[in-house]
Amino acid sequence: MKLIVGLGNPGKEYEKTRHNVGFLVLDAYLSSTNWQKKFDGLIQLQNIGGEKVLFLKPTTYMNLSGNSVLKAMQYYDLSIDDILIIQDDMDLEVGKYKLKKDSSAGGHNGIKSIISSLGTNAFSRLKIGISHDKNGNTIDYVLGKFSKTEFASLESQFSIFQEIIASFILDGIEKTMNKYN
Repeated sequence: MKLIVGLGNPGKEYEKTRHNVGFLVLDAYLSSTNWQKKFDGLIQLQNIGGEKVLFLKPTTYMNLSGNSVLKAMQYYDLSIDDILIIQDDMDLEVGKYKLKKDSSAGGHNGIKSIISSLGTNAFSRLKIGISHDKNGNTIDYVLGKFSKTEFASLESQFSIFQEIIASFILDGIEKTMNKYN
């Protein structure tokens, strides 16, 4: 079984904000509104290529995402190798991506929470670029909405993000990193 977590903040005011890239990618991947409440989040359980997959959007707000991830992980007795976290990354240009495993939080509060809750940073991540406004306030920037041009650039990458998720589910992180990094 795999756990795919898209990070974001719940609520209309956060829809299509830079910090909600994880939610946006899961919504595009699943193209379904059939979410159920569980594990302090919204979940969908799917069978993909014979593999059970739990998709999770924590509704604890970003800074407490680890609580939701830990509950799902413990309930299904999952290995750290079965988890993929989809997160925003200010060090990458909008729409660019990087697959990582065993890396630091890099200042991302959602990832800090997950590392703290799980007691390890050994999980896999799909980091999706949101760029950075070096002159402005970081919090305002990540909670701000994409411009139309930025969103179009991000949206043009959704098909590759879908391929990456499918590859992780069926082939694991090593083969996926080799193919997409």
